[in-house]
Amino acid sequence: MGRVVGIDLGTTNSVVAVMEGGEPVVIATAEGTRTMPSVVAFKNNGERMVGVTAKRQAVVNPENTIASIKRFMGHKFSEVSEEAKRVAYRVKEDSKGMAVAHVTAVDKDFTPEEISAMILQKLKADAEAYLGTTVDQAVITVPAYFNDSQRTATKNAGEIAGMKVLRIINEPTAASLAYGIDKKGSETILVFDLGGGTFDVSVLDVSEGLIEVRSTAGDSHLGGDDFDQVIVEYLASEFKKEQGIDLLQQKDALQRLREAAEKAKIELSAQVTTNINLPYITAVDNQPKHLDVTLTRSKFEELSEGLMGRIKRPFNQALEDARLKADELNEVILVGGSSRMPMVQELVKQLTNKEPNRSVNPDEVVAVGAAIQAGVLGGEVKDILLLDVTPLSLGVETQGGIFDKIIERNTTIPTKKSRTYTTAVDNQPEVEIHILQGERPLARDNKSLGRFHLAGIPPAPARVPQIEVTFDIDANGILQVSAKDLGTGNQQKITITGSGNLNRDEIDRMMKEAETNASTDQKARDFAELKNKADQLAYSVEKTLRDAGDKVDPNDKGRIEDKVAALRKAVAGDNEDEIRSAFNELESESHSLAEKMYQATSNEAGAEEGEKVGAGVGANQGEDIIDAEYKEEK
Repeated sequence: MGRVVGIDLGTTNSVVAVMEGGEPVVIATAEGTRTMPSVVAFKNNGERMVGVTAKRQAVVNPENTIASIKRFMGHKFSEVSEEAKRVAYRVKEDSKGMAVAHVTAVDKDFTPEEISAMILQKLKADAEAYLGTTVDQAVITVPAYFNDSQRTATKNAGEIAGMKVLRIINEPTAASLAYGIDKKGSETILVFDLGGGTFDVSVLDVSEGLIEVRSTAGDSHLGGDDFDQVIVEYLASEFKKEQGIDLLQQKDALQRLREAAEKAKIELSAQVTTNINLPYITAVDNQPKHLDVTLTRSKFEELSEGLMGRIKRPFNQALEDARLKADELNEVILVGGSSRMPMVQELVKQLTNKEPNRSVNPDEVVAVGAAIQAGVLGGEVKDILLLDVTPLSLGVETQGGIFDKIIERNTTIPTKKSRTYTTAVDNQPEVEIHILQGERPLARDNKSLGRFHLAGIPPAPARVPQIEVTFDIDANGILQVSAKDLGTGNQQKITITGSGNLNRDEIDRMMKEAETNASTDQKARDFAELKNKADQLAYSVEKTLRDAGDKVDPNDKGRIEDKVAALRKAVAGDNEDEIRSAFNELESESHSLAEKMYQATSNEAGAEEGEKVGAGVGANQGEDIIDAEYKEEK
């Protein structure tokens, strides 16, 4: 049985944590960082990179570098078509209408679940290296406002990565769990979570051993990426005014703009002005063009005015649903890297009349909370009860296209509710159950989660048959719907996976591909290490020959130099068998050369020692004889 970890699968960065000795510990990546960029990239030879190495090469390889994939998770392409235009890689529509990323380097479409699984695999491997044992279970966090499709997609990503997902929990809830684990009193807190791609506000009651969510609201299309985007658009517009060139149409330039915007946003959290200097951003008639813009904090706040307005609505909604006023809150906890922006902190202060609590690390607290929940499920943490809620209302479409809510938003989960419906026309042989999620009164304005049919209804006048529809939400917030004809006992049920989401066969296929890719990636790493060792050996042998000079027999030297040249040629040719063969031959020659050199040195040292010993013996004997004769005379 392997270990269970908590994972914050973020839009821009991801974190993994584990319980050790009763305390949550954030696990550093193999590169030594406590957070890992949620970025996956592919080289033209098919080699895959994840994390900091992938992000580092994004500027020179924008079309094959996938970032912010979480924004497309569980979405139809039509729902995210505008956001698809912002990224340097190609986002397209698959046969089911879902958004997928196309990677030109390998000429393949990847679902958001597959890309997310690659990120999770990297976190899993780093955790295994740290713990020295396998990791096969996880608690993964999602934004509180993720709908059923997005939650299921996240759970699928965990399975593809080779882990059993014990629980999907909301990010603000995880943060409150980390904040409240050692609280002795009772507090009502508001968790303000502004991450890279999503925004959530949750109101919770936190006391010793109990975390109860009272309400949650948010915007799954608002986050740090959007604040970056307003800077990108500003820089592009300034450059266009000056040079007449639209940088938004150039993918490599766009990637540089995006990285510069992120850096500027971070710098403006600590200082009031920053200079954005991008030399050689583009060229016209072989003449390089440079971008040099000074951005002030006040200008950034002016550009972000619309985004700040979008923050207020979910904030007010969460308080209204919790039936609370701002002055009734005990604490306001800031979560997510984007909450560090001064204008965000100032807005929170205005809305709550409270100084935000900064006792938690906004980048790590969600993963820490997930690790604590993992500890609860694994039996390591006792006496903690977590009561979460469903973020959106769930129900069915009724006659006239009306959305009839069966489970209201902010209902504590797990929960199960039933409602009885009937037929609309005489002798209706079946009914279609259309499952919806949202808050709008008309069915067409809400998110469709799926449809199924209950057949075999006996002929009867309209409104006579009794069809009981039951909604059952588990602790992950994932829904199962059943319909039963109370007259005949006929029943039909489905687990909602969201319209167009992966089915079990697709998940199994992707799991096998992930395992294969893990093996392929290991081979690629081993091959890279072999080439590195070969380069080191060739350099070492060349240095030895140079340093030895005339001490090496000319015939041996010529033969060894040929072996060095053969190894360098093999490394350049990328043939593993040829490299290994040339490496072994040169290594053998190197060993033989070393033995001869040591033997020659040993022989020289022995001859010199013999001369010293002989001279010494003679001198001593002479002294002894003279001394003896002298004594006899006396």
